[in-house]
Amino acid sequence: MPLKLEAQVIVDLAAAAFPALGTAVLDAAEARRILAARPAVRVDPIPVGRVEERLVSGPDGAQQVRVRMYWPARSEVDPPVVLFCHGGGFVICDLDSHDQLCRAMSNAVGAIVVSVDYRQAPEHRFPAAAEDAYAVVKWIAAQADSFGGDPARIALAGDSAGGNLAAVTALMARDRNGPAIAYQLLIYPMLDPARDTASYRENAYGYFVTDDHLRWYWEQYLATAADADNPYAAPPRATDLSGLPPAYIITAEFDPLRDEGEAYGRRLRDAGVETVTIRYDGQFHGFFSMSDNLSDAKDAADQAFSAIRRGLEKS
Repeated sequence: MPLKLEAQVIVDLAAAAFPALGTAVLDAAEARRILAARPAVRVDPIPVGRVEERLVSGPDGAQQVRVRMYWPARSEVDPPVVLFCHGGGFVICDLDSHDQLCRAMSNAVGAIVVSVDYRQAPEHRFPAAAEDAYAVVKWIAAQADSFGGDPARIALAGDSAGGNLAAVTALMARDRNGPAIAYQLLIYPMLDPARDTASYRENAYGYFVTDDHLRWYWEQYLATAADADNPYAAPPRATDLSGLPPAYIITAEFDPLRDEGEAYGRRLRDAGVETVTIRYDGQFHGFFSMSDNLSDAKDAADQAFSAIRRGLEKS
């Protein structure tokens, strides 16, 4: 099916206002400046129980990682905790760009959502962002009791590059003996720097996020050519995916990343990991965060948050 009409309108508007990453002499700082200079869309923040920012000890103890925490408007005693990693190609976006999504997730799941302000490329290349995310999930497990969360019920979630970081954090937690992770939500995850799938060829241009954008993001993130084969940068390079937490993977038909997300889902299932993969036909990369404008986004969020909630139910 073609791109849905309501999606086409958004794609056209977004593409016209987005920096030409990968197609012009444009560095990360300038790209961020262009995005920050755009007129802000006024929205009323979704009410939650409370929001608080904290500093968490980073991976080497020398620096700190900022997190923004969301408590749900209504929740059980000792609610579960979701670590959320925002998208943006490891280069752009921030806690504010995904604030509404985290608020909606917290209320719908009934969980404390911890959004990670990880270090960004190219100033901080791989493995900085991944190690920051893992440091925060270790902090959650160690400190959940102190902020009212349940350390035995931790989930990981992220969109695009944040989906990569969520998948990588699950791998790190398995490989480094914890903490235990109960669930992972990967929203059109950016997983494979090879960029050689059919969906890359079919959707390279015309659907907002382009092949040029994604090539440029990987160029900013990876420090060396060898990093492309490191499972903590590219999860599909892991030879063994067994022992990972159940996964819910969302893909979009007109997304260059569609096939790598679905292939990762198949490999998880083949490794014995309970996995659900849902493709949203007629949609594009980025649609999930647009529930105010896209009916598919609202349905996708409802289904995904219900899946996390079920995955985090007390046994």
